[in-house]
Amino acid sequence: MEIIEVLKALAHENRIRILNLLEESELCVCELENIMQVTQSNASRHLSKLKQVDLIKGRKKAQWIYYSLNQELLTEHKFLQYLIEEEIKNFEAAKEDKSRLKKYNSSSLSCETLPDSDIF
Repeated sequence: MEIIEVLKALAHENRIRILNLLEESELCVCELENIMQVTQSNASRHLSKLKQVDLIKGRKKAQWIYYSLNQELLTEHKFLQYLIEEEIKNFEAAKEDKSRLKKYNSSSLSCETLPDSDIF
């Protein structure tokens, strides 16, 4: 992993928003797209970039891939966690995402039922 590539990956609002959500819980692309209110292709593109630089990991479960933060990388490079936390403070969208995630986590919805719901 080249640190320059990691820093480049952090230079997009949606990637910071994804990391913000994954800090709370493991999520699949359909959950991220609904919570962030972006398209599936947009969420997938940003997940791919984050995975490419090892900031996140993917775990396959049935037909879905669930993403989580790569805690080992963040522990090894503590300044990355600091940068992410500082950037999140500047994004109102990140706060709104956390609010929607909390609402989603307290619901009985799942990845399968979320797209058809009107929770947000």
